[in-house]
Amino acid sequence: MNLAYTLFRTARRLPRGIALIERDRIELSFENLAERTLTLAGGLQSLGVRAGDRVGLLMKNCAQYVELLYACWTIGACAIPINARLHSREVAYILDDAQAAICFITDEAETAAIEAARASGRTEFIDVDGAGYRRLLQSEMATPRPEASAQEAAWLFYTSGTTGRPKGVVLSHRNLLAMTLNYLADVDRAVVGDHLLHAAPMSHGSGLYTIPNLAAGATQLIPSTRGFDIDEIRHILAYTPATKFFAAPTMVMRLVDAYADRGNAPEHLKSIIYGGGPMYVSDCVRALEVLGPRLVQIYGQGESPMTITVLSADEHLEDHDGRRLERLGSVGRAQTGVEVAVLGDDDRPVASDAIGEVCVRGDTVMTGYLDNPEATAETLRNGWLHTGDLGRFDAAGFLTLVDRSKDLIISGGSNIYPREVEEVLLLHPAVKEAAVVGVPHPDWGEAVVAVLVREAGHLADEKELDLFCLEHIARFKRPKRYVFVDELPKNATGKVLKRELREKFRPA
Repeated sequence: MNLAYTLFRTARRLPRGIALIERDRIELSFENLAERTLTLAGGLQSLGVRAGDRVGLLMKNCAQYVELLYACWTIGACAIPINARLHSREVAYILDDAQAAICFITDEAETAAIEAARASGRTEFIDVDGAGYRRLLQSEMATPRPEASAQEAAWLFYTSGTTGRPKGVVLSHRNLLAMTLNYLADVDRAVVGDHLLHAAPMSHGSGLYTIPNLAAGATQLIPSTRGFDIDEIRHILAYTPATKFFAAPTMVMRLVDAYADRGNAPEHLKSIIYGGGPMYVSDCVRALEVLGPRLVQIYGQGESPMTITVLSADEHLEDHDGRRLERLGSVGRAQTGVEVAVLGDDDRPVASDAIGEVCVRGDTVMTGYLDNPEATAETLRNGWLHTGDLGRFDAAGFLTLVDRSKDLIISGGSNIYPREVEEVLLLHPAVKEAAVVGVPHPDWGEAVVAVLVREAGHLADEKELDLFCLEHIARFKRPKRYVFVDELPKNATGKVLKRELREKFRPA
């Protein structure tokens, strides 16, 4: 099934329902959105786009994001959502690798730098706020392809590249339809009247969640700032009923800080679905205290988009067995349509509570990496998606991630999982953010280094932090060095770049 048909189906059912709002700019009914989608699909064809071609979307969040996604799918083209915060060289690499002849943008400023960085090919850039886009909206409507296949590529997602060149993850219509069904079954029962707020980049999870919500008849709501502006978010949550959004943990905590002194939760907040990075237990407890029972955690990655495990809103609160805090440190249980296992080096399941690599199989798992059969074969070996994440299952089926395999520290022959140390450091009132890495050591192999951001108004020296760690974790796990910085290096999606920290703090 082609995903475009989910929009056309909703438009027939709810022609006058509000499908899409970009505050201060545009409001579209489902009927309007379907008509614009078909017209844009015809416009893409007039530019020479055909089934199987790839179209770049280098845009901030905007209404055009939605209609372009579905226009691409209508004619069998594949969308390449690209984070608008990437460096021009990173964008150039993606456009070269994907061989994209057309790319839609929301800012002309970087296009010259992007083209200058290209290694091959050229791309026509079209500003969605400009005259070229308006001309496309005067095209003849396209006819949706009746022969569209569920195996066709729908979304080309480029990995973050924190450990090297990003790889193009090919996600088919089948993959994203499976994600959609899992979302509606396990994550959020989307209904007419809900408002999905796009505060996080639509090039990633927020954009993916457009699909199940449009299929269910919920409204897409895009801030006028086209991003995460805390004052605008607070205004929206004060006046817009049944508002929900996807957010990285750092965004959740910014919202918590904004409401902490008010004494009441946002009136119209339905839920926050969070993921994309670790939510530490202390932060999660504070968020629940401030925002109430509105948190849902998902764990996924580009290769199995947004769909590996889920920790429901109820499971954030349940304490029937006295293990609530332990569950809050997990990423929940396997989603309905996904098989998740923790495997050892021999690709066999390890015992309950033993640590191994998290592996996944099911219809959500990518078809492979673009033009990279070696990486595809390695990642999908023996029929499993090997995530590169280390974790363990408890007897009840809750999965706890202990770290990325590449971030594991081996010191004196002992395994040290950075997240465990980070969780402890974040309990100290002087620590706002923490990143723990291993650096080479002549005697121990690796030494543990804690890179910290101070909480405003708090001080702590190495001795105090060392004693604090010794109260909570084994002596061999404590950091050998504590470094305070103004901010941690992060990529465009908010993930801490531990590779940079390892390079920066390795011995001379």
